[in-house]
Amino acid sequence: MSEPYVVEARGVRKWFGSNEVLKSITLSVSRGEVLCLLGPSGSGKTTFLRCINHLESIDGGRILVNGELMGYRQRGDKVYELKPREIAEQRRSIGMVFQRFNLSTHMTALENITEAPIGIAKMPKNTARERGMALLDRVGLADKANQYPAQLSGGQQQRVAIARALALDPTLMLFDEPTSALDPELVGDVLDVMRDLAQSGMTMIVVTHEIGFSREAADRVVFMDGGVVVEEGPPTQLLDNPQHDRTRAFLQSVL
Repeated sequence: MSEPYVVEARGVRKWFGSNEVLKSITLSVSRGEVLCLLGPSGSGKTTFLRCINHLESIDGGRILVNGELMGYRQRGDKVYELKPREIAEQRRSIGMVFQRFNLSTHMTALENITEAPIGIAKMPKNTARERGMALLDRVGLADKANQYPAQLSGGQQQRVAIARALALDPTLMLFDEPTSALDPELVGDVLDVMRDLAQSGMTMIVVTHEIGFSREAADRVVFMDGGVVVEEGPPTQLLDNPQHDRTRAFLQSVL
């Protein structure tokens, strides 16, 4: 039997009120694959990402992460939502990096990274600190361990956020437009860390408008619009020779 996909979405639907924002999304991500999600604002990219780790519940279909139904348990023909504690346990295998960093402002960079390993994984403090320092070194910020978010640039805060997301050794990393809140001169350092992560074999789903990053780092690019997958393919195919008018129009607007 072949190894299951890290992420398998089957007919995923999501409504906000009367607005159907995800219209039967079916998409799979293999282990070690880097998938970039492109599309205009309001196309459903971020909602889909948030559904993967059950920050948003789904209204139809299924999402499996590492072969396990995410956020729900099936008994017979019925599906029940898991308790918050059970969902939190599932999320331990998923790291997420948000657009706005979401760091705890009253904690140092190192404390932000060690909070979950100590509090959730019950890791010994010395072990968590050693691992936290190694992660800060990995993102080029070993000298900022004792600084607070307010003392860091936006790009540095986002790199701390990436290190924090890696702290529980996830099998999947989700990135929600991680560079869109940054000044242009700070984007490169964050993308460098993400490229390094991709090259290390991490499974990644990245919502982004960074076409250059998608071209260099992605194994596959998916273009979404209006809550559906319009087309997908290798970067060279989708970015250089898109098959759909909607994809062409979007790429012309961002390029």
